[in-house]
Amino acid sequence: MAPLKFCANISWLFTELPDLSQRIYAAASAGFQAVEAAWLYDTDLQELQRAREATGVEVVLINTPPGDVNAGELGLGAVPGREAEFRQGLDQALKYAKALNCRRIHLMAGRVPVGTNRMAVAKEMEAIFIQNLNYAADILSKEGVTGLIEPINTRITDPRYFLDSPHQAAGILGEAREAKHQTANGHLSLANNGWKPDTKHTQVFSHNWSCSDCSGSRQE
Repeated sequence: MAPLKFCANISWLFTELPDLSQRIYAAASAGFQAVEAAWLYDTDLQELQRAREATGVEVVLINTPPGDVNAGELGLGAVPGREAEFRQGLDQALKYAKALNCRRIHLMAGRVPVGTNRMAVAKEMEAIFIQNLNYAADILSKEGVTGLIEPINTRITDPRYFLDSPHQAAGILGEAREAKHQTANGHLSLANNGWKPDTKHTQVFSHNWSCSDCSGSRQE
């Protein structure tokens, strides 16, 4: 088994520093050789580039934009009627990824809309997600970037998140690849939860950890 490689998630670590570029320096000082970030789009891209180049820290993963956070959104990949915004967000994420030499983008599925029954919209949201994943696969494959999807626990972490199990994620990936006649292979993989060979990135998290702990994410 290859040695584990850990990165610091600077969205949740070093939060005493307001700017993500500052957190890259802090992560490097703490001994991390790599970082990931949920959303870094409020941080000046040139400042992020300077921090990465000055420290030699690798940026291994970023997320697509969450949408309207004030309205309770957490990604748009599977959300009905938001396909155009998802594609705009993908363009923005790819711009940042290319500038930071980041080779992984988490394509966030998003939440079941408020006031909507999960079972009633499941098929529609799955179809939209597959469509958006196939679109992303075409774009990312040209740039050498891997798109990741991540199930989020709906029992504790986020009750309304659409993608809530490794089995569901694997099924969606299978349908996306079948729809693309395998052209998506290698460009859409599963993040988190230790799911077989497709797992490219595993997150380790605890509310009780502090920045002084050896905490972060495992990179495959």
